[in-house]
Amino acid sequence: MAYCYISVGSNIDKEKNVAAGLCSLREMFGELRVSPIYTTAAVGFDGDDFYNLVVGFESELSAHAVFHTLRELEFTHGRSANSQKFSPRSLDLDLLLYGDAIIDDDLLTVPRADIELYIFVLQPLADIAPDLLHPVFQKSYRNMLAAQQD
Repeated sequence: MAYCYISVGSNIDKEKNVAAGLCSLREMFGELRVSPIYTTAAVGFDGDDFYNLVVGFESELSAHAVFHTLRELEFTHGRSANSQKFSPRSLDLDLLLYGDAIIDDDLLTVPRADIELYIFVLQPLADIAPDLLHPVFQKSYRNMLAAQQD
């Protein structure tokens, strides 16, 4: 059993898609810890603003199985199989953390670098797991956020 944290984003019909995505995540994984939703500008392309949040849940699935489940949920909610990295998204679900695991293979990198790269990932993660330590840096998300805001 591992506690997982995922980032959730949408900039296409975002209210509907985020709500539907959360509903699907609850059906798949049970009880969720849900951060506040942040509205942020698109990064890497011109597009509508995104809703971004972080969700935590416990899972018996392996990290790779969680990753594949998240991909299937994205496709179920309208994401194209050939979508580009910096492009509009109906639903974007990225595995940020899988317990304290450190994974770096052809399919999956955990912890995800987005945590330290993007405030729209770090802020909501710090909201729901402020004292949790990053598995590599051994710093709390509260402290990582404070350092980014300095």
